[in-house]
Parts: sequence; structure tokens; C-alpha cells
Amino acid sequence: MYLADCHNHTGCSPDSDADLGQILARAAKVGLSMVCTTDHLDLISRDGVLWPDWDWEPLLAQHRYWQEHGPKGVELCLGGEVNVPHQFTDRVRNLLAQAPLDMVVGSAHNMSEACGRKDFVLWDYRDNEPLCHKALDDYFDELLAISKLEFIDVLAHIPYVLRYMNDRDGNRVTLERYDDRLEVILKTLIHRGAGIEVNTNRGKTLEVYRPILQMYRRLGGEIVALGSDSHLPEDIGKGIEGAARLVGELGFRYYTVYRRRKPEFIPL
Repeated sequence: MYLADCHNHTGCSPDSDADLGQILARAAKVGLSMVCTTDHLDLISRDGVLWPDWDWEPLLAQHRYWQEHGPKGVELCLGGEVNVPHQFTDRVRNLLAQAPLDMVVGSAHNMSEACGRKDFVLWDYRDNEPLCHKALDDYFDELLAISKLEFIDVLAHIPYVLRYMNDRDGNRVTLERYDDRLEVILKTLIHRGAGIEVNTNRGKTLEVYRPILQMYRRLGGEIVALGSDSHLPEDIGKGIEGAARLVGELGFRYYTVYRRRKPEFIPL
């Protein structure tokens, strides 16, 4: 099976030291056919402080080198993950225009400006369900704003905040009460030809995507990318085969990769 990991991070991301050569060697070992790197193109810190514009040269230099020297049989594509891009749309548009990107994923790691812009990871959700729902209310507002942006190809890891609320802090919060808002987000993406992803969180997460994918398919959605969200070479590709099986099990005929910002469909 042709397997592609289209959400992962190298040492060009602030939260990773991963060497791209080691990532590609591991990708070849575990049977991946494509790696599309999606390093964080961050213009905002975890504390909500705005940063200067992104320096493309280190990222582009490593990409050029490993396109030439990487292992045969593993295609290397260039993507990027932009965090809360709707909060500074013009800066992001200018940033993305400076590189020959294959794919852009949009994410909401930080809360809205009205809520202080802190990263969702910084909150302590233990024994605090009201805080969980306050954060989720803000999170879904952020996702809706991102879903409307014409330069976002794929909306990243929709259940992202549950990593911290449930997996880290021991809650049992679900997204069911947000179904109406999720439906609006998915319809918005479908209307403008954008997609969603199954983000395995390094092979830890799959089932939480089942109801999201079911709703997306019912609404007519077809574009589903797969990503491990790896930040270490040993995590590249983790859960990708299972994600492909889940997508096929739910009735999708293919999953999606991007080349030069155009979706291409991989049969399941």
C-alpha cells in the first residue's frame, strides 16, 4: 500500500530537534512512500506573544539537500503548519508566498485574542470541566475562522485539545456537544474544496476521529489527509496504516496527498 505521512516536524520547528535525514531513513524502513514535512511556521509564541516573520532559508536548505540525497522510494514534499492564521491573515499570506509549498495545514494551538492567546497546552484542566468547555467554546470559534481561509488546504487535528484535557489531565470530555458547530466547520471546508486530517498523534489516536469522519462523509467530504504529528525520527509513520484502514472502513475510497497545493487521491 502507498502510505504517506503528511503531518510531521523536523528541527526547523521550534519544538523539534529531529534531523530530516534520519526521518527519511526511518520512513524508508517502515515502508512510507511519501513524507510531507509540515514544520511550524509560527508567528506567535505559546504565551501569545507575536514573533517576527519566519526565516525560510534553513527549512528550504534542508529540503533541497534531502530531495537530492534522501533514500530512493520515499518522496519528499514540502508543507507547513500555520497556527491561528486568521489572527494575522495578511502576514500569513505573505509568508506562504515565499516558498514553493505542496501543502498548508491550519491549526489552532492558541486561544483567541479575547481569551489571551495562550496555547491550550498551558492550561491545567484537572478536575475542571467548566474550564474544558470554556476552552472548547473558544477552540471551535478558532477552527471556524481558520476553515474560511482560502490558503488553508487541510484543517489539522480537530480533536487537538483533548490531548491535554483527557489524555494528560484525566478528564472524559467529548466533542458531542459541539456537533452543530463541527458540522458548520466541515461544511465550510467542503464548500471551498479543503480537507481534514486524521492525525494519529504518534500512533496514539485513531478512534476519536471516527465520528468526525462519519459526519464529514455524510456531508459529502472527500479530502482526508493522514499524519503522525511526529517530532522525532522514530515516530514517523506511526499509526498511518491504521488511519488508512479506518478511512476505508468508513466508506472513503481514497485518502489525499498534496503536490503543489493540489489534492491527489490515493486509492484505498
